[in-house]
Amino acid sequence: MIFPQTDQELIQLIADKLEEKGCHLSHKEVVTVFNVIKEEALFHYVDQVISQADTIIEINPSLSEQEILEALARNVVEFLSAEAASIRIYDPEKEEMVSFGSFPTEAGDREGAIPFEDSIAGEVVKTGLSYFVPNILKEEKYKNKERVQRYGIRSMLAVPISIPRFSLRDLDTEGCLQIYFKEGEKFFTPLEARIAEMLAKRVSYVVARKRIVGLQKLNVTKDRIVEQIFIKLGKRGGVKMKEIFNLVIPELADIMRIRRCSLFSVMEDRRHVVLEAGFPEIQHGIGKVFEVANAPYIQTIVDQTGPFGDFENEKVYPTYVHILYPQISHLLPPDLKRFLEIQQIHSVLYIPLNIGGKVQYFLTFDAQARHPGFSDEEIEIFTFFGKELMKGLKLEKMDDILHDFKNPAIAVAGFAKRLHKILAGGEYPAKKGKVDQALEIILKETSRIQELALTLHGEGREEVVDLAEKLRKRAMINEETLGELKRENVRLIEGKLEQPLWVRCYPLHIERVLDNLFNNASNAIPEEGGNVSIRSYRKDGWAVAEISNTGQISEEDKERYLHGEGRGRGLHITTRLVKQMGGKMEMESGEGQTTLRILLPLIRE
Repeated sequence: MIFPQTDQELIQLIADKLEEKGCHLSHKEVVTVFNVIKEEALFHYVDQVISQADTIIEINPSLSEQEILEALARNVVEFLSAEAASIRIYDPEKEEMVSFGSFPTEAGDREGAIPFEDSIAGEVVKTGLSYFVPNILKEEKYKNKERVQRYGIRSMLAVPISIPRFSLRDLDTEGCLQIYFKEGEKFFTPLEARIAEMLAKRVSYVVARKRIVGLQKLNVTKDRIVEQIFIKLGKRGGVKMKEIFNLVIPELADIMRIRRCSLFSVMEDRRHVVLEAGFPEIQHGIGKVFEVANAPYIQTIVDQTGPFGDFENEKVYPTYVHILYPQISHLLPPDLKRFLEIQQIHSVLYIPLNIGGKVQYFLTFDAQARHPGFSDEEIEIFTFFGKELMKGLKLEKMDDILHDFKNPAIAVAGFAKRLHKILAGGEYPAKKGKVDQALEIILKETSRIQELALTLHGEGREEVVDLAEKLRKRAMINEETLGELKRENVRLIEGKLEQPLWVRCYPLHIERVLDNLFNNASNAIPEEGGNVSIRSYRKDGWAVAEISNTGQISEEDKERYLHGEGRGRGLHITTRLVKQMGGKMEMESGEGQTTLRILLPLIRE
């Protein structure tokens, strides 16, 4: 029988060890011993290790942290046939190793704290490695030798232990599990240390589960609603942050006495933030951009420069900023103070949300009640909620991008077919101009598709563009799209285009806005057919792009559309992007025609 290289090495190792002990076996007999170890003894031992690990993972998470760690100590003591075990946790502020439970509990009459430096427990935390003490009485780093002599303890194995942070303000808790034996001059095998380390690591799962259970108990209603909302919105074919806020925040507000809530995202330049969603929405300028430097509270949240701690009017920490007295806080600008006073807001909480070590989003909660402070559990609830909103926002943006893929994709297909027809018919030299135009549009639209995909990771950079020229080009692309969709009943009419109309924006944003408006306008054309017309002009410092279509809507629907509340995603995307560009929308309908205007701040080139 041919054995793998690893098995051959083990067989030779067994033979050598037996020879050292004076036991001379033939190669066949050694192979028999190897097979017994591998197939029977090893199976039973591994099974015991797995069973012990499962026992630790199944520790009741409703126990306190200390009780969980004491249950770990008991399991390790029983599995390794040790005498006792104790846990020490590192306190970075005092630079001490604090006693945090033991097994058996009567073995806990030890010092409440020992120095971090020049101690076994401190060395384990510092290096992250296990520490072997064959003889405690000879170990310089173990100071209280009288106690171990009293209990008959002679040797010790110390292994690192890491526990998920108990509060959001703390780092992960580092500590040491010390396992005591009566055997003197004990030889610790690498296997014993590795098993002890593995069992110690498993307790982190229990503490993590405890935190999750705690969150569920503290906010069962919120968890149930969030789950229902995501399932509901998923079935409806897309996520809209506005709907999430409108459904979830009332429940959260009722529990935590929160009156208003907002979600901001930090832009790529990290000098601006965008208001992504808010409750109640009527009080928020969704899509509005704020400068970080002009708002000390935003700068404190985004830059995370500190100083941190409890101050007279604020509590500032990396995980939250709590404004105790808004009207006298130096972090809030005067206009925000006036608004909060009108709204009778007496306490404001900000929750930074980190991605990749940087604050990319933050939540704000305005409360009418004067909160002297928030518990760690409440901060955890808000942070958990914020992370769920971050997921929802990413899903919303993904849905928006998928929605906006349609127009450039159809246009590319249309111009590609036109190009193929010209080339296949041998008409190239005669129709070179049309070929060049088709190739240029295909190149630009495929680049635009790529840019749409990249918006999940960033917006690119702002540029100065001619709104009138963008309107003209998007009209031409959408005319091709209508042709591909066999919409012969829709006629595109190009009215007067005053240009240039210089505006500053992300080019992709204005293209997405115009495409969505063209799409909505053409879809609103009655079955008997009609026109979509465009016009551009200046008006009181604004650059205006106007798209009109045959057909009219009610006043009720007009107000609803201007708030982005159409059945599809187009108007929802449009209203958000227009606000982000510092613009506004107007709509009028009558005499069988509906006109929608986009107004953006006009600038000099």
